[in-house]
Amino acid sequence: MGHRVGLVPTMGALHDGHMALVSEARSQGATFVAVTLFVNPAQFGPNEDYARYPRTFDADVDRCTAAKVDVLFAPRREDMYPPGFASVVEVKGLTDVLEGVHRPGHFAGVTTIVAKLFGLAAPCVAVFGRKDYQQWKVIERMTRDLDLPVDIAAMPTVREHDGLALSSRNRYLSDDERQRALSISRGLRAAMQAFHDGETDAPKLGSIARAIIEPAIDAIDYVAVAHADTLQPIDRVEGRALIAVAARIGKTRLIDNVVLGEDRVP
Repeated sequence: MGHRVGLVPTMGALHDGHMALVSEARSQGATFVAVTLFVNPAQFGPNEDYARYPRTFDADVDRCTAAKVDVLFAPRREDMYPPGFASVVEVKGLTDVLEGVHRPGHFAGVTTIVAKLFGLAAPCVAVFGRKDYQQWKVIERMTRDLDLPVDIAAMPTVREHDGLALSSRNRYLSDDERQRALSISRGLRAAMQAFHDGETDAPKLGSIARAIIEPAIDAIDYVAVAHADTLQPIDRVEGRALIAVAARIGKTRLIDNVVLGEDRVP
């Protein structure tokens, strides 16, 4: 009785970024912190990395124990999707761009599982990382639209000392691939610097980032400059804007972003 629950949904393979979310939950007033660990099959496409997604359960338990997490909730697939499961929670509009174009069905899988977790934990404060910026915005909209008794908090992207955004998928990278992955944060940094120097033309800012990223990686899904709230493409930055990247290095797909006019240079 009297506890404020902090919820940190994850797919495991925990790293310092996840632990920062635990700390943020406490900063948001949580007196009881629950971390969920579930590699959600519904948010992976047929040719994505569900089977090989890193699963490090024992190490995850150790991290949560060290961080004094109160509950680690690690359900089985059949617990979350029992026989006959037939419901989907879907958010329109925000899911039609960026990741939604390249990963059809992904966000329906995300919002469905998060809605289930909110149903189990609510009322609570749920903390998400802004590296998955679009996911945060989609979940924020779902929570508001459905009047769910959940406060949504967002934590700035946690980075390595050299600028690489922390991600469970970084484990896939070879030494060479990791060095090449640094081009993503360098490209974002160059675009952000150009914005600070007065450039507001959105396509030009995207081109500045792309020029640095493209030579170092194997494929780009997008380098997009978009409205920071609607996520729709824009022609000119007025105040704040999202610049988001999705790129492939070897077999690994990485995403990153900054908000022009708000974030510090990575």
